[in-house]
Amino acid sequence: MRTLLILALALIAFWWLRRSLQDMQRKRRDHAQQARDREKAGAPERMVACAHCGVHVPESDSVQADGQSYCCIKHRRLGVRR
Repeated sequence: MRTLLILALALIAFWWLRRSLQDMQRKRRDHAQQARDREKAGAPERMVACAHCGVHVPESDSVQADGQSYCCIKHRRLGVRR
């Protein structure tokens, strides 16, 4: 009976330790994700003007061709407006 009690206590201690370690890892991962989100939100994105119509769009949304930036594929096909 005493052996079963010791085994049960050892299993409970193992379970508690494992759960504590998982909680620490989860908190560390969440903290790192929040830091990345804050860093990402803090840096403004560069805006570029469409070579055809002049509308400013974020650089990541623009269409690049021949060293020019365009707001959409249609304007890229039409080319630079003079």
